[in-house]
Amino acid sequence: QVQLVESGGGSVQSGGSLRLSCVASGDTASRYELAWFRQVPEKEREGVAHIDSAGNTNYADSVQGRFTISRDNAKNTLFLQMDSLKPEDTAMYFCAAVGYVSRWARLKKSGYMYWGQGTQVTVSS
Repeated sequence: QVQLVESGGGSVQSGGSLRLSCVASGDTASRYELAWFRQVPEKEREGVAHIDSAGNTNYADSVQGRFTISRDNAKNTLFLQMDSLKPEDTAMYFCAAVGYVSRWARLKKSGYMYWGQGTQVTVSS
């Protein structure tokens, strides 16, 4: 079992950047496939980016080319570098982990077992 704690959220103007972090504890993060999701009130949680234990990545079309997911297994930490932020990126961002996720579920909420509490990102125009 793994516990996840996100940090790095905040308020930024359109075009700005933020870097989110997610620290894993309770187990070795390198064993898990990791992802970032986001959610706004009254909408479904949507997948943003996924990274497997080998460092292979997948992105939602809406963030491709602007966001970069990475991991530091030695520090049990997952990152999300967000550049060229837009007001529509405003959401609560969550990190998620699972031992294995199938290809079709990499950006689906149902594919993940462990979740952090979230960190708020607000982008103003």
